[in-house]
Amino acid sequence: MTENSINYFCGGNTAKGFYGLYESNMEGLETVYILKGGPGNGKSTLIKKLADVWGDKGYHLELIHCASDNDTLDGLIIPELLFGIFDGTAPHVLEPTAPGAVEQYVNLGTAWDLSKLKIKQQEIIDFQQTIGTVNRTAYESFTDGLRIHDDLEEIYISEMNFDKANAVANDLIDKIFVGKQSQADNSKTRHRFFGASTPAGVIDFIPNITADLSKRYFIKGRAGTGKSTLLKKVAAAAEERGFDVEMYHCGFDPESIDMVVVRELKVCVFDSTDPHEYFPSRHGDEIVDLYEKTVTPGTDEKYEAEITDVTKRYKKRMKDGILYLEEAKVLHDQLEKIYVDAVDFSVIDGIFEDINKAVEHQEKKV
Repeated sequence: MTENSINYFCGGNTAKGFYGLYESNMEGLETVYILKGGPGNGKSTLIKKLADVWGDKGYHLELIHCASDNDTLDGLIIPELLFGIFDGTAPHVLEPTAPGAVEQYVNLGTAWDLSKLKIKQQEIIDFQQTIGTVNRTAYESFTDGLRIHDDLEEIYISEMNFDKANAVANDLIDKIFVGKQSQADNSKTRHRFFGASTPAGVIDFIPNITADLSKRYFIKGRAGTGKSTLLKKVAAAAEERGFDVEMYHCGFDPESIDMVVVRELKVCVFDSTDPHEYFPSRHGDEIVDLYEKTVTPGTDEKYEAEITDVTKRYKKRMKDGILYLEEAKVLHDQLEKIYVDAVDFSVIDGIFEDINKAVEHQEKKV
């Protein structure tokens, strides 16, 4: 893939089930292609091929990865050309959401030899049902993990000074925004995930997303110490001042926020704790420790036994969920082989050429 790109997820395997955040990222696009079709019929390959072509031409790309198979792509956006292409099959079923965009649905199923699929019909149905069951079990594991995690949060909430937490947030907002106001019109807020629970474990793109930022604030703390609340306040402050904002949701609990990026200021603030724990590594990096600043000293020691027990149970359920995702991928790969054997990839190549010409046409317009 091109180095001139940003990588993220728009869908995640979360404690709330599969959770999609496509809509805000599609806003403002003038040309949108939504790919339909079953597994193994070349959707990700087609998207990757477009990314290679237009990345080689020097365009900035947004590469949207698949949480169920991180080696595949669910989407591509070329911001300069106001162009996007997305996998619109389950579980990320996409409908027209971008007013004014020229949205086209492309059925890659036209490349199938239906007679071959007909022979395998019952086998396909069985695979789909089993995959659905295994994925639901994964989500149930994550849901259990979230309930357990809430118990961990309660320990720290009981020992937290919320006035100090508000002061930390206000001080940080002043550092970032005092005297600064965006001159841009029609600011936008994009909602995304920087990481996801995948069959290969928890994966994140924090180094890539923050590569060209000059100031990174690493928020440290414990469960329940207000990291997400602080990040939401930072995002609100940026929006009030007219800046474009990238809000990265928690891949475990999507109602929480794990990172805020304000590219115009080349700054980000992010939850830098397990499972996406990073430490300062370059000039401009700074730690903000909410445990140190807002929690009663000695809390870790006071509740050591309870914290150890809850953490062990929480991590067990998270590990269980990952194992079920891995099992679902093995089954999906077997299902995919059935479809691959029935695909005429020369038809897919033709579809690629048509879409690539549409991008070329869009390039002339903008």
